[in-house]
Amino acid sequence: MPDNDTIEMLIHQALSMMQRSYIPYSNFAVGAALLCEDGTVYTGCNIENAAYTPTICAERTAFFKAVSEGKTSFKAIAIAGGADRIPDALTSPCGVCRQVMMEFCNPADFYVIMTDGPNSCRIRTLEELLPLGFGPGNMKIRPMGGQS
Repeated sequence: MPDNDTIEMLIHQALSMMQRSYIPYSNFAVGAALLCEDGTVYTGCNIENAAYTPTICAERTAFFKAVSEGKTSFKAIAIAGGADRIPDALTSPCGVCRQVMMEFCNPADFYVIMTDGPNSCRIRTLEELLPLGFGPGNMKIRPMGGQS
């Protein structure tokens, strides 16, 4: 688990990213700060769309930014959310975001830090948030020709 200073820094960045959210429809801002194994941090915010389906969550924004920069090893993510850009709720990642996390993270030692302000958080492993998750380890590669 990240140390207290790192957790505090990630929470601060997630809270800051809430202000960049594009939320004309739900008015619910979410910010995220993703910690890579090498200590690099990538941030994200939710970005809504009038067609709804193209909307992207803050967590996936951070992951996709990191992966597009060549990072694929992660330690933790902090998430902050709330209506009117006020962090008033412990915001848990949605199912789609949990599945993206499962693609890149070891569920037993990837930490999700959910905060409702600078002085309060709840920390869970991805495994706790997505028990019996399906990920790359569940895939079986078949030899050429489809023979098993």
